[in-house]
Amino acid sequence: MWNIIYAVVFLASLCFSVLLVPLARRFAIVFNVLDHPSPRKIHTLPTPLTGGIALYFSILATIIAGLTAGRFLPEQFFDYYASISSILPKLTIFLITLGVVVVAGFLDDILHFRPMIKLGFQILCGIVTFLAGIKISFFSSSVAVHLVFTVGWIVLCMNSFNLLDHANGLVAGVAFIAGSIFFFNAALNGQLFISTLLACFLGATLGFLKYNFPSGTIFLGECGSSFLGYFLGCLAIMGTYYRYQVQQSFLPALSPIIIFSLPFFDTLNVIYIRLRNRRPIFQADTNHIFHRLVRLGMNQIQAVGFCYLLTFATGLGAILLRQLNIFAGLVVFLQTFLILMCVAIVESSGRKND
Repeated sequence: MWNIIYAVVFLASLCFSVLLVPLARRFAIVFNVLDHPSPRKIHTLPTPLTGGIALYFSILATIIAGLTAGRFLPEQFFDYYASISSILPKLTIFLITLGVVVVAGFLDDILHFRPMIKLGFQILCGIVTFLAGIKISFFSSSVAVHLVFTVGWIVLCMNSFNLLDHANGLVAGVAFIAGSIFFFNAALNGQLFISTLLACFLGATLGFLKYNFPSGTIFLGECGSSFLGYFLGCLAIMGTYYRYQVQQSFLPALSPIIIFSLPFFDTLNVIYIRLRNRRPIFQADTNHIFHRLVRLGMNQIQAVGFCYLLTFATGLGAILLRQLNIFAGLVVFLQTFLILMCVAIVESSGRKND
């Protein structure tokens, strides 16, 4: 029965996004919030940087509309709607924090903050997330350990999606695929609140992709890429993967690492290259997986499509982890690792063209 709600939420968010992205684009043009071409970038014309604003307001509008319309749902949905009120405070804090992420990213697009200022803001977001009750807690009973893991996870997610944003449709498409895997995992586990939020996220992201891929008439900007990383990072924490059963291993709790394996791999790879070449790790370059695929002869659409397939191939095993024993689960992790090693070998060929 709840599948109908998923479909309605997805379509509503998609419609809001399709309507709001052109408005955000017009806003960026009027106020000159544009990404100008440079030798490190692939676009040749100034492009609006306000895609993240459209994403946020699409999701916000859908949630408000959903909460309003919930009062008029058929009687069989009343129990579900009543339970939503119990999580409304956490949802409100989450939406406020998302708004702060978007505002800070928008200011960064205009003022171009230094890397350490951006890192400090990301750490602050992680602390606020922890205080809101969204935290990683299965590793230890220590509050300090919970805080460190939560802040580290949020910083890693925000940076990984931010660093991946260097081609039309790349980071939004990867986020859509990762979000879809999270959605199916949450839906299969009966997590109605999280899966409904993800349906909302997927609709907004798909609406944005209509204008961002293959032709980039609008970019996510810092506000958008940080928004994607923060949203999915928080939903990954809020999800339930581990069930206390005799035959159940702890590996399903690590599902988000598999789902995010492409952005994490790309981030760690470029950090390694910068450290090896004794360059600052915050210094932008063209050593990301997309750039290397293009240097190997792919066009931009082929390189983005390759990343889509890679995200799907590595993340697919996460859906099965909850049904596997520890040996089979380790095989899934090994398979993911081997896929990424194959990519690393391919990338090394592109590195010779540097």
